[in-house]
Amino acid sequence: MILDTFAQYVAGRAGAELAPAVLCAAKRALIDWFAALLPGTQTAPALQLRRAHAEELGSGRSSLPGAAANAFPATAAWINGSTSHAVEFDDIFRDAVYHPGCPTIAAALALAEDRGASGVDLLKAIVAGYEVSTRIGAAVQPAHYRFFHTTGTAGCFGAAAAGALLTSPGARDVALNAMATSATFASGLQQAFRSDAMTKALHAGHAAAVGVRAAQGAAAGVTGVADILEGDAGFGAALCASPNWEGVTDGLGERFNIEQITQKNHGCCGHTFAAIDALLELQREHGFAVPAIRAITVRTYAAALDVAGIRDPQTAFEARFSLPYVMSHAAHYGSVRLSAFEPARMAEAPLRALMPKVEMIADAQLTAAFPKQRAARVAVTLDDARTFEAFAPYRRGDPEAPLSDAELDAKYVELAEPVLGAQVARALLDKLWRIEELRVADLGLAKLAASAR
Repeated sequence: MILDTFAQYVAGRAGAELAPAVLCAAKRALIDWFAALLPGTQTAPALQLRRAHAEELGSGRSSLPGAAANAFPATAAWINGSTSHAVEFDDIFRDAVYHPGCPTIAAALALAEDRGASGVDLLKAIVAGYEVSTRIGAAVQPAHYRFFHTTGTAGCFGAAAAGALLTSPGARDVALNAMATSATFASGLQQAFRSDAMTKALHAGHAAAVGVRAAQGAAAGVTGVADILEGDAGFGAALCASPNWEGVTDGLGERFNIEQITQKNHGCCGHTFAAIDALLELQREHGFAVPAIRAITVRTYAAALDVAGIRDPQTAFEARFSLPYVMSHAAHYGSVRLSAFEPARMAEAPLRALMPKVEMIADAQLTAAFPKQRAARVAVTLDDARTFEAFAPYRRGDPEAPLSDAELDAKYVELAEPVLGAQVARALLDKLWRIEELRVADLGLAKLAASAR
């Protein structure tokens, strides 16, 4: 059974060293998670979740970074997992249409703090969680993504695998039972993408909390269904109908998907990135002024339009999933960062005037290549009838064009400094780059509070 192989892999990671490239990739993932988490602490649903669980805060050893609070592991994972998905700056594993960091790292951090783990222990758990969940997520695509949010479903496996490695390092049966138990709680419906509700972010927190509880239960002897993935009424059959389990464990322990992660360069839905990149390239190359644009035509894969095709967004959430809006913002400002979703910015007349000029077309060839390729063709026609075209075969931040360590640092600083202040944010960044030399407790996360500035 598939979970048997995954469980053996997870158990084996406890005694295995992390190769230098894998170690670096895991630290980059951890830094990028904090970059997404910290601004999320200042917005929905983090504010509401902290109010909802106010009576639980102050107990336990797991932190809520940026909120100067602590909680028991499952509560911390629930809140941090949701928070890290809130501002849409979290990482992506392209083939699975999945944000692995939100559930996996939230769960791993909560249990690492609770168990007094070392930084190396934390990194090993993150690597194992990424590996298991990205492979399961990729095996059920693209059919799974029609109805389900992979971060809420496959994310349960990532959180459980990481959790098992921390609660019971080296214990194969605990890893198996934790992952098997988590599978039955996998959830997250695509309808959550189609409204301004806070539900989408909660998918990540739910997966993180499920993984923590499944790992804790398995460590205490709770058993799960070993064939939950491939069984006739299991995860694949119920949430995909046509899973491709062939090769799902090939190369396990030899190649590492954490080295193939996309780290976001724009603060919005990842399905919009290739189009944004193509438009910015055209502006750099041809230097045309925004008022001269007659039309922008975006040809991309159908899922991008299904998820990010909101024509007239009225809220920040909707704007993050609106190709017309983010393309207009990129044209005017040269980027799509957090400021793009402030109410005053969203109401600007020039931005709104360009949005109706954005045409969105589902391209059959690009749709067929999804999810392994996230590409877009963009054509800009000017008032003088000149047309410029660009093809973005991948996104800035994808494995083919990764953000450098310096660019990742700059992203973290941009997002963390307004929350923690420059000195505290940069001190944490320094520790995260040296986490393999430290204990997780050395990060002092439960004391990190939003700056009074």
